[in-house]
Amino acid sequence: MDDKLNETYITLYGHVELNKYRYICFVIMFIVYILVICFNLTIVCLVLIHKNLHEPMYIFIAALLLNAVLYSTNIYPKLLIDFMSDKQIISHSACLLQFFLYYTLTGSESLLLSVMAYDRYVSICKPLQYATIMRKTRVSILLVSAWSVPACHVAVTVILVTQSKMCNFTIYGIFCDGAIYGLQCIQSRALTIYGVIPLLDHVILPMVFVIFTYTKIILIAYQSRGEVRKKAAETCLPHLIVLVSFSGLCVYDIVIARVESHLSTTTRTIMMLQKLVYHPLFNPLIYGLKMKEISKHLRRFFCSV
Repeated sequence: MDDKLNETYITLYGHVELNKYRYICFVIMFIVYILVICFNLTIVCLVLIHKNLHEPMYIFIAALLLNAVLYSTNIYPKLLIDFMSDKQIISHSACLLQFFLYYTLTGSESLLLSVMAYDRYVSICKPLQYATIMRKTRVSILLVSAWSVPACHVAVTVILVTQSKMCNFTIYGIFCDGAIYGLQCIQSRALTIYGVIPLLDHVILPMVFVIFTYTKIILIAYQSRGEVRKKAAETCLPHLIVLVSFSGLCVYDIVIARVESHLSTTTRTIMMLQKLVYHPLFNPLIYGLKMKEISKHLRRFFCSV
């Protein structure tokens, strides 16, 4: 029976040193989760309701914030349950699902930021062709691709992981991320080689593309009249802030993976919690405060409540 249990369930060891703070952690993370849902869905609903926000730029913003809601919902409910449980365990299949959604939605965020950079590039550098290029069909294709491409890549990774034999049943974290590779007896060469593809498609190439597009935008804005500069500043600044934040998050994630063996469980867990809080919570604040049209509708909404 014990062997069967070990084959089915995985222990999330990152909670061990947080047990004495479980109630504080639960209250804080519950409040954060509610705020994430409210902040993000409020702007998504505003974009859906108001026709003057039915433009590619705002549709992409809504998609990015909806992605944040899905990302948080993949992690927070299980995390809150674990804070109040005596044993923090998860079935192997549920762990793989959480891993799949975590990296799919992270990859989708990267691609959505690239799509948003492309939209701003066309709007500022090719304004006369904008309506022709950013048609509804193209916008739909870009949105579907931003979610489907990472899903296909991560699905292959999950299949390769399931084919590897497990020798360890403890994850030194609070949810199922890249730490599941440590459960394998021997990491397969195919998985190691294939792991480079999502890194290239979801991180390196999108970042190179974004750097290229914003370089072009900055050059065009610098050479143009004040009106173009103002438009570039108003619409691109929020995207740049979010982009820099996301890039920092990716670097932060890599740093955690590199140094986690040298950190205490508590320190490592606190660093992981920060990954879950900053981006989903602050992105809607950035867009709500910095995007003029969204900010205007938000003020009207709260004044009418």
